Amino acid sequence: MTVDVSSLSERSVGMLMTSDHTSVVSMNLFVALLCACILLGHLLEESRWMNESITALAIGLCTGVIILLTTGGKSSHLLVFSEDLFFIYLLPPIIFNAGFQVKKKQFFRNFMTIMTFGAVGTLISFAIISLGAMHFFHKFNIGSLKIGDYLALGAIFSATDSVCTLQVLNQDETPLLYSLVFGEGVVNDATSVVLFNAIQSFDLSHINTSTALQFIGNFLYLFAASTILGVVAGLLSAYIIKKLYFGRHSTDREVALMILMAYLSYILSELFYLSAILTVFFCGIVMSHYTWHNVTESSRVTTKHTFATLSFVAEIFIFLYVGMDALDIEKWRFVSDSPGKSMAVSSILLALVLVGRAASVFPLSFLTNLTKKSPSDKISLKQQVTIWWAGLMRGSVSMALAYNQFTRSGHTDLRANAIMITSTITVVLFSTVVFGLMTKPLVRILLPSSKHIGSMISSEPSSPKSITVPLLSNGQDSEVSLGVQDSEANHGPVNIPRPTSLRMLLSSPTHTVHHYWRKFDNAFMRPVFGGRGFVPYVPGSPVEQNDHQWH
Repeated sequence: MTVDVSSLSERSVGMLMTSDHTSVVSMNLFVALLCACILLGHLLEESRWMNESITALAIGLCTGVIILLTTGGKSSHLLVFSEDLFFIYLLPPIIFNAGFQVKKKQFFRNFMTIMTFGAVGTLISFAIISLGAMHFFHKFNIGSLKIGDYLALGAIFSATDSVCTLQVLNQDETPLLYSLVFGEGVVNDATSVVLFNAIQSFDLSHINTSTALQFIGNFLYLFAASTILGVVAGLLSAYIIKKLYFGRHSTDREVALMILMAYLSYILSELFYLSAILTVFFCGIVMSHYTWHNVTESSRVTTKHTFATLSFVAEIFIFLYVGMDALDIEKWRFVSDSPGKSMAVSSILLALVLVGRAASVFPLSFLTNLTKKSPSDKISLKQQVTIWWAGLMRGSVSMALAYNQFTRSGHTDLRANAIMITSTITVVLFSTVVFGLMTKPLVRILLPSSKHIGSMISSEPSSPKSITVPLLSNGQDSEVSLGVQDSEANHGPVNIPRPTSLRMLLSSPTHTVHHYWRKFDNAFMRPVFGGRGFVPYVPGSPVEQNDHQWH
């Protein structure tokens, strides 16, 4: 008996060592592929067609083919996809960095337009895709799909790929267009995830008025509670760092606290079943407005580049895996007997995405333009086409939601679920590669000149002089603009060289929501939570050294 136990123990240890060695080999290869994506992306930086997302997808597809050939068709990827890996580790740095780097003035100046596109537009697209799938898929014998599955499809394919879109548009050349597409993309992702969570938490087999009202109430609660949690987490981090002056002892503590507080907001939102995407996005905005200005100069540079780097690596990781997983033989095995049916389902879903996107962008743009008095603030037809096209791409969020709905532990056991997964992969690949490749040329055709773009779609001067310090320059720009408004309100027009449209706008100052917020922020928020202008005294800091040099 002793011999049997010892041999069994040795065999188990050997299996564990083999498994660990295999995992180490897989991780080595995956990290090498990430390095290859970065190198190739750098070499193709000036390409008219390629971007980082498409490069990672292409390398992932090529790697998947090689793995399929070497394993005899048994596998196509190095790692097993997990929605937990995506939602807990990869998505937080991407969304937080989006909020942290956003040009707040442009974002909040167009806040109502962004919320209209991001929330109302997503609901329109959700309704069209869900109803369209319910109507057309009954004609195909693809298996049993419940009403919850159809509604989940609407949420899955309403999630635009803001990651890929941000790499296509330029924040400096097209500030208004960038803020609209970027803001809508983040709010859209958050709305889609909130919808998806609401669908999964309700029994939709018997829908009545009471269930519909509860669904709407739950949706609004998730939206509001997630936003409030993100704001509270950001303000708490600003207050702690302002009061305790971490930088006088160690800038590492400042950086670590900012990173951990941001991630804590995301995890708390997941713990309370809220929309973690919305929470960490608004946490990023609040941290960039208050917390970032409370830390030392070296910590500002470090945090900005740390968040950007983490986001960049996570984006490449996601698209690289999606490229490899597109060739997963297990998923395609269920649809190998009827590839035409799978292609028909994918084509219908792609057509519904096109129609749903058009039905949300163009009518809402028309309604938004009715509220704009200045022609320069209105969204032109060319800009509407660009917004429509840039939001057609589907990516990592759609993939993660599809896995969550139609697989169990990364595997598909039902034919209908397998068809939905393969169709999602097809739509993601096609939209990212085809639409992504054509977006750059389309933007250049519709908006050919950078100078023309700047004067045509923005009543502000182009964005900051250096993209390496977008937050600092943005904050200064906001302050200068506020100073001009306040000065004009008290002493009349100020003779500052500005574009004609802006000078006309400022000649009669308007008391907007932004104006009142700035007054409230200066009077109550900044004295408590810090922000721009608050520089803690840190012996030996770059700020102090610069002061000594000047004096």
